[in-house]
Parts: sequence; structure tokens; C-alpha cells
Amino acid sequence: KTDAGLYTCDIGTDVAKSKVSVQEKPTEVTKQLEDKTSAAGQDISLSCELSKPDVSVKWYKDGKAIRKSQKYDLHQEGTRAILIIHDSTVKDS
Repeated sequence: KTDAGLYTCDIGTDVAKSKVSVQEKPTEVTKQLEDKTSAAGQDISLSCELSKPDVSVKWYKDGKAIRKSQKYDLHQEGTRAILIIHDSTVKDS
């Protein structure tokens, strides 16, 4: 159900009309990523909190897109977007 539509105020002898449109608020990051330090070989988990669930999230490292693979696990739990870097190496810095 939406609140958008044509609203009217009818007094019998006259009518006032108003067109209402409601725009969705843009999604925002409500909790930023935190810097992490880890020993080589450990899994590293990064997560950020979003203002809405089920938002399309893209992860990048140094400007290059990260895709789900044996190295990277990307998933979302409600409003949390999570990136897990498996078996970290110095190259992951």
C-alpha cells in the first residue's frame, strides 16, 4: 500500500485537489568499516551496517571489484554487509 495518489477535499460546492508523491529515502551506511590488523593465514571479516536490508552491495579492493571466490566470501545478514577474506596474506593489505 502506498501513500502516493490524488487527494481531494470536497465541500459540495467546490473541490481542492492535491497530488502526493512519496520518494524512498536513499540507503546510507550507518556503521563504517573498521581498520583491521591480522596475522598472515587468518581469516579477516569486514562488515558495515546499512540503513536498509537487501541492498545491492559491491565490494572493492584498491578500486578493483571483489567477487565471491575461494578467497572472498561476500554475504548480507539483514542490514549488515559482510566480506570475509580467507587465509590472509601480506598481498591482502
